[in-house]
Order: sequence, then C-alpha cells, then structure tokens
Amino acid sequence: MDDTQLKGHAPVVKDETRGASQDKVAPPASRCDGSALQQALASGLAWLEHHSEAINALNVFPVPDGDTGTNMVLTFRAAVAEAAAAASEEIGEVARAVARGALMGARGNSGVILSQLLRGMADALQSATSLSPRTIADSFAAARDTAYKGVMRPVEGTILTVAKEVASATSRAARNENIDPAQLLSIATESARHAVAATPSQLPVLAEAGVVDAGGQGLFIILEGIHRHLTGQTVQANGALERKADLFSFSSESEYGYDTQFLVHGRQLDVDEIRAGLEPMGDSLLVVGDSTTIKVHIHTDRPGDPLNYAVSVGAVSDVVVENMQEQYQHFIAERAREPEPRPVKALGIVAVAQGEGFRRVLESLGADLVVEGGQTMNPSVEELLAAAESLESEQVVILPNNKNVIMAAGQALPLSSKQIAMVPTRTVPEGIGALLAINYDVGLEENVDAMTQAGREVQTIEITVATRSARVNGIKVKEGEHIGLLNTELVATGNNISRVALKALKDGEAENYEIATIYTGREARDETTEQLREAISKRYPELELEIVDGSQPHYQYIIAVE
Repeated sequence: MDDTQLKGHAPVVKDETRGASQDKVAPPASRCDGSALQQALASGLAWLEHHSEAINALNVFPVPDGDTGTNMVLTFRAAVAEAAAAASEEIGEVARAVARGALMGARGNSGVILSQLLRGMADALQSATSLSPRTIADSFAAARDTAYKGVMRPVEGTILTVAKEVASATSRAARNENIDPAQLLSIATESARHAVAATPSQLPVLAEAGVVDAGGQGLFIILEGIHRHLTGQTVQANGALERKADLFSFSSESEYGYDTQFLVHGRQLDVDEIRAGLEPMGDSLLVVGDSTTIKVHIHTDRPGDPLNYAVSVGAVSDVVVENMQEQYQHFIAERAREPEPRPVKALGIVAVAQGEGFRRVLESLGADLVVEGGQTMNPSVEELLAAAESLESEQVVILPNNKNVIMAAGQALPLSSKQIAMVPTRTVPEGIGALLAINYDVGLEENVDAMTQAGREVQTIEITVATRSARVNGIKVKEGEHIGLLNTELVATGNNISRVALKALKDGEAENYEIATIYTGREARDETTEQLREAISKRYPELELEIVDGSQPHYQYIIAVE
C-alpha cells in the first residue's frame, strides 16, 4: 500500500508537479533572517492557495460548503501580509507580525487553530537570531503546545495530531548537528504526510466518510510549500505555468481603485476556471463557492471587466462596487466631524448570517449589525471584533450562528476594551431563538444565560444536495441526492425533499414542538416549497407553520422548529 494513502480513503493531496526538471533548479541563497522567514511563509501560502479547493473537498459531510482550505488560505494570507508590512530583518519582529496577522485574520475552526500554531511558533522565535534546525524544531514544539492548549477538547486525528507528529519528528532530527534547515523541513513535510494519511485510523468519522482530515492536509501543504522554497523549487499554479511566490503580492495595500463584489449563479460553474479568468483583472481576488453559487471579491480599476466576464458564465446578483479612494476620503471627513449624539442601547448585538432574508429577520429582532458570513464565508476575528467595536453599546453579544464561526468569535472577546460575550449559536435559527430571549432590563451575564438556553431549544433542519457519494453516520449518501441535517448532523437522504425533511422532523421529535418556520433559500422553487408545506402540515397538523424568505445559499431550505 502506498504510504501516502489508506486503502478506501481519500489520498493525501500530493505534489503532482514534482518531476526531474525540478531537481535542476538551484537552491536559493542561504539566509536565516526575518526576510528569509517572510519568503518561506509566502511560498507556503502560494502552495496552499494552489491546493485550497482540493482541501475544501475533504468535507466529512458531502455538502456544497466545504471551506477548510479557504479559511486556512485567508488566515495565512493575513499573516503573510502582516509580515510583509513589518518589512524587518529581525526574526522576532517578523514572527510577532505573523502571529498578529493570523489572529486578526483567523476564520473558521481550522483558521483559528492555524493561528494558534503560528502564535506558538512566534513565541519560540522571539529571541532567535537565526533560523537554525534547533530553533525551527523548538518553534514546532511550541506551536504544538499552544494549539493543544487553545482547544477546549482536543481531538486526535486532526490538524493537532499532525502538528504533534511534526514536532516530535523534527525534535529528534535536530539532535543531528549536521542537519540543515532544508533537510529538517523535508522531515517535517514527510512526517506531516504520514500523519495526515493516518487520520482516518484515529478518527472514525473520517474513515466512514472516506476522507483524511482537511485541516491536517492544509498544514502538510503549507510545510511542503516551504520545503519547495528551501530546495529551490518553484511554486506552480498548474502543470504548465510556473511562478515564484511573490512576497509583495500579499501586501495589504492595493493599487486598484474599486472594491467589487458580486455573486455568480448557474449550473456546473467551475470555481478554478472563473478564478483564472478573473485573476488578470485586479488584485485581492477571492473566488469561493460551488458549482451553483460563487462569491467574488476583487479590487480593480475597471469593475465592468469582471462583471462582464461573470455575466458570460452565469447570472450575476448582489453587485457592490465601491470607490475605495472616495471611501477613504469620506472616512477622514467623517472622523473629523463632530458626531451627532444618539441614544445608546445598553446591549448591542452582532449576528452572522448569509442571505438578505435572514439579515432582515435578524435586524427586525434587534440585531444591530449583521456580518455577512456563514458556510464558505466565515468572518475573521478582526471582522467580528470591528463589528463589536463599531457599536456604541459598552456591552455586546456576538451570535456566530455557525459552528465553524464559534472559535473565531471566542478569539475576539479578549481583544476588546468593551464587555463582549458570545452565545455559541450553531445555526441562524438558533440565533433567532436567542434574540427572542433578550431582556434589556437585566445584565449581560443574565442575558447570555437566557439566550444560550433559548438557542438550544431550537431544532434546525437543513436541506441541501450531496456533492459526492459517501457514508456518514451510518447513512449511505449518493451524489446528487437531497440530504437532511438535524442540528448539523446528517440524518436523512433521498430523492424527494419532502420525505427527507419529514425524516429529519421525525428524528427531531417535531410532535413535541409548537412552531415550524421554513426559510427558503436562493435555489428554492415555489412548487417545491408548497409541496413541502403540504407534507409537513399533513404529518404534523398541530404544528403552526410559517414560510419566510431566507435567501441563503447552498441550502434550499432551512427549517426551524421551536
């Protein structure tokens, strides 16, 4: 059996561009300062960007919203941009910048854990004067320790295990006085490769789904990208096109004038192809999504160009074009102007959601600011912190409304001068239930307790389409079938949406509840919605039923039972 994969499980993504010609590339000049660290990290980022979609596909659930690769890219990109801005030759200063950038840019659980790994490395490198094998090995050990401490209930068979194996392997290797940094990174990369391949044997849910751990895979790819840099190999975007990782392309400053964002809808959309088509048109490009809905963000001088391209491949909606220079001038003018006094709420609410319908519902129930985000678009620590800081209330509650945003929200709490708390809502319906429990006459702690309890009393059913065949929770899923998740766990599958929903409602003991709200997604059809309403009404005649436009992507229907 090939040591990079387990029989019956998804293989570790390997470097398909490796070939004889690579061995002829001369290694880079031997440098061990802050600049060398920056360049190595930039190469790791470029390699991670190249493999991000493959990492996204390593979802345990076969749902169209895998985002581990995207979250790790955005988190690591923020770290590299901060390092570039530091422009220092001092290793300690660069390391501090990396940790700071990663913390503020952390998105999703994988991004938060990656930021913890980078923080641990930064702590170990504070007084380093060179990147010796011993120093690098010590930084891997510190990364492991910090990440494990940062997770309340560490689980083996994840990115944590991969970090642990890397730390152990490099610690042993560094005892050899003749080893050099490139050789140590080779050992780190190979230990990560083997650790990722072993994750299904450590975590049964991975073995059942037939995948390796996505976060661990991302860490392996980063290390492989750094190792390629140290050995003089190019970081290739595909088999034909070669490019060196450009440190300065990750700068936080943009030379373009228009911040352009939009959604592309269609069938069989190719994310990679669309990204390649848009890449020459600007910078700060972000293209994420699936075969039916893609989110695009780009800075460009000619916003019409990416929009015209998008129209050629699908239907375009939610277009936002903002002149960044005008925004900046307006910001300066507004900051100089004396603000008008206005009443301050005792308790401010920041909620996370995708879909204009859900935004309207949350705002109508008291959310002061709704941060755009959810699956495939996890907001960063910095975005959540900025949202909370922008409210005039001294006490703020954050509703993450997604289990993959909870860790990032938790990282934002200690960074604010305000009293910020989080209610760990896993879905938007849980967040809506939490909002209904607010009492502005009591304190922050009492409200958090009441909101947490109210959120837990809501059952959430999500209906989507399987993106691949798999076996999850003992259920065989076929690609293209409808699947139903109850409180984020897969419980039903089939070709009929109504039957899938009824199975999930049965598992959720809907007969013991009073109200069910059907939130329709962007892809929901009126005819199907009516059939769903009739099926639920017939099976549960005592259940008060309401249909609300959620406009959410990926999930045709989200049903809240309370």
